[in-house]
Amino acid sequence: MNYYSEKDIRDIVADVLRQAGHASAAPGAAPQQEHTVPVEVSARHVHLTQEAVEALFGKGAALTKKRDLSQPGEFLSGERVKLVTQKGEFSGVAVLGPVRKAVQVELSATDARALGVTAPVNLSGDLTGAGDVLIIGPAGCILQKQCCIVAKAHIHMTPEDAKRAGVTDGQSVRVRLNTARPVTLEDVLIRVKPNFSLAMHVDFDEANAALVANDTTGTILFR
Repeated sequence: MNYYSEKDIRDIVADVLRQAGHASAAPGAAPQQEHTVPVEVSARHVHLTQEAVEALFGKGAALTKKRDLSQPGEFLSGERVKLVTQKGEFSGVAVLGPVRKAVQVELSATDARALGVTAPVNLSGDLTGAGDVLIIGPAGCILQKQCCIVAKAHIHMTPEDAKRAGVTDGQSVRVRLNTARPVTLEDVLIRVKPNFSLAMHVDFDEANAALVANDTTGTILFR
């Protein structure tokens, strides 16, 4: 029978963890280690189709750019809408551009409870199980089915960013928000595209829980 000291056991555990970390890394990726990314907070907002834009703002209407967002090609428009349910409403909700193939309303879990709508935690673009809401604009309204979600926290990266961090597109990671009240978020999705700009997106509930500020960073954790 072999007997191991406490130090032997610690060394064995450390070796197993190192091997597991290398096994999960993508081929050609950098060794997995802590990697820091900037954190941005997404308030409630709406993505519209061109058909919805015209229904809400008038025939032939187009979204007007107010300012660019961090992700290339995306912008905050000058248009605003009202979200209404039998339980509540939100006025002055931001509309983001450009137009999309489907209407999507992104809420925090607190927003969803205030409106009394079903809003599953989905990655942006996934409307599976999404809730319904009445969207009102200055020229009309639409009762939009399956549009309300709580956006899953995610990180935008270029392929170069992903290689440096040792992660791959679609990978789920843990991220510690580095604030006066550190919070670690589980199941944060990595999204990789050549035209992305490095940024982690969280909603207001997550940001408020961790006291996120304008200069907050998040650290990707592998252990």
